[in-house]
Amino acid sequence: MTVPNHFELLGQSGDARLGRLTTPHGVVRTPAFMPVGTAGAMKGIHWREIRDSGADIVLGNTYHLMLRPGAERIAALGGLQVFTGWKGPMLTDSGGFQVMSLAQLRKVTEHAVTFRSHIDGASVELSPERAIEVQRLLGSDIAMQLDECVRLPAERNDIERAMQLSLRWAERCKLAFESAPQGHMLFGIVQGGDVPALRHASARGLVDLGFHGYAIGGLAVGEPQDVMLRMIEETAPHLPQDRPRYLMGVGTPDDLLHAIARGIDMFDCVLPTRNGRHGLAFTRRGPVNLRNARHADDPRPLDEESAWPATSGYSRAYLHHLIKSGEALGAMLLSEINIAYYQGLMQGARDAIARGEFGDFSAGVRQAWQRGDLTPR
Repeated sequence: MTVPNHFELLGQSGDARLGRLTTPHGVVRTPAFMPVGTAGAMKGIHWREIRDSGADIVLGNTYHLMLRPGAERIAALGGLQVFTGWKGPMLTDSGGFQVMSLAQLRKVTEHAVTFRSHIDGASVELSPERAIEVQRLLGSDIAMQLDECVRLPAERNDIERAMQLSLRWAERCKLAFESAPQGHMLFGIVQGGDVPALRHASARGLVDLGFHGYAIGGLAVGEPQDVMLRMIEETAPHLPQDRPRYLMGVGTPDDLLHAIARGIDMFDCVLPTRNGRHGLAFTRRGPVNLRNARHADDPRPLDEESAWPATSGYSRAYLHHLIKSGEALGAMLLSEINIAYYQGLMQGARDAIARGEFGDFSAGVRQAWQRGDLTPR
């Protein structure tokens, strides 16, 4: 079956790519960062702040939504967008990350992964076919194949076994997807750990099968940044130019700039909201730890030039007070500040690529980080 293309490559600056991905629920401008709403919600931040920040697409998780409230229930209530109130595009991870993160609660066979639910201990089977069925019931715009993700470092034999299993599961996912086609898309996931030859083989196998887009999985799972970047460099040339490329679970602002420069179009990560809940704010002058006592008497905002109200409208002293006091508002404000920063970074990257100046943009962002925060009064 010919796989339709929903992605337009609009321009390049070096290997950095500017694109547009059209989904049933709207257009995604790329490079794009997807805030993570694992269970159908963002921790500490409302959908309106996510939308106002400039996010076009968000991520939900098949495994968690399958357990609670249940895919069939969400389908009966109108699908994920209606259920959650997020009106834009959604991508759902297949549950493959949980194969790694819940290693003590699962068993992997050729047929499926069997989990012991972290909620009530019940046995739950997730096969490639069930992963596609759940994502269809959820109504996500972009579904991901079920894969096995291996934490690094790992033995080559373990990496190769998981990569080959993921390829076989990719074929089963595509067959299940095509058995009841709808308007959404299916992405394959390149595995292969930190072994270039396995990355090449995985990418070639997925391209031969044919997907709407291609993700690079199994990175940011314990390896140094230079290894991650080398695996991107090894993988990207084996993926079609005219399909979106998604680097899963990444990462810091520095990671994003490096990956965009290597041809990646889409990202997701819990860092903006997780770090916000723990008192760390991302700013154009670098990260600011609001738990630090030096902020207790500082009347300055995080960034007086920011257009985002929470970034320019609250003093550091107040944010420090909220975080140290354990007030929920502190986590909420820093989460939205961080999401807004990430979305601003993506908009800056898109604008720079359109001008053919991504290298200068990236260098300028890093120089601002290196100059650091302004000295307190």
